[in-house]
Amino acid sequence: MSAPAAKVSKKELNSNHDGADETSEKEQQEAIEHIDEVQNEIDRLNEQASEEILKVEQKYNKLRQPFFQKRSELIAKIPNFWVTTFVNHPQVSALLGEEDEEALHYLTRVEVTEFEDIKSGYRIDFYFDENPYFENKVLSKEFHLNESGDPSSKSTEIKWKSGKDLTKRSSQTQNKASRKRQHEEPESFFTWFTDHSDAGADELGEVIKDDIWPNPLQYYLVPDMDDEEGEGEEDDDDDEEEEGLEDIDEEGDEDEGEEDEDDDEGEEGEEDEGEDD
Repeated sequence: MSAPAAKVSKKELNSNHDGADETSEKEQQEAIEHIDEVQNEIDRLNEQASEEILKVEQKYNKLRQPFFQKRSELIAKIPNFWVTTFVNHPQVSALLGEEDEEALHYLTRVEVTEFEDIKSGYRIDFYFDENPYFENKVLSKEFHLNESGDPSSKSTEIKWKSGKDLTKRSSQTQNKASRKRQHEEPESFFTWFTDHSDAGADELGEVIKDDIWPNPLQYYLVPDMDDEEGEGEEDDDDDEEEEGLEDIDEEGDEDEGEEDEDDDEGEEGEEDEGEDD
């Protein structure tokens, strides 16, 4: 069995023959040029794939529109559908104060529209009935991505009615709400419309577009945890009442048993007296 060949470093190989060095470097350079050509082909196919995927997304966005419209018409028949959906969503509910929920009871429709280019952004529209908080019938927020990839956002200016600006709660209102809820009241949901600090990673916008909008029904139908807990407590109360009735029945049986024993003893006593006579 032959001994394993000793490892020869690249430096040692290159130092053996100058001619071999020149040939090796030439081959390496040619290989690098060919790799670059192949990479260009891969990049070209990637760009082509992106264009094809975009066309498919645009196609199916158009196909989905009639169904979104039909769904909106059906949702309009259900009172408080959207406020219930938002309250039941774990991330959105964390942003809702008590007054926010009251204002959202007037929310009748939500629409998410992706721009034609899709990659360039989207818009979320909130439609409201006449309400005591603001004059607007529609509140919108748009997210844009320009050609250089820089994100930005813009939104409707909310025309608050006198003393109803939920984004400027007084400290007194905050403290009262805190005492009632036993925790700090979150910043108003409506401040989201004026916050454009991080348009590229707007958590609420992404949650509405990618999670709630595709299927809001799943959150509307989430059972109310308070109701479930209440039902559990009622069941416990019923069990306790049943146990209490059983205890009463058992005590009643024991009392009857004791009364029967007393009657028996009384009869035996009368018999003994009769015999003595």
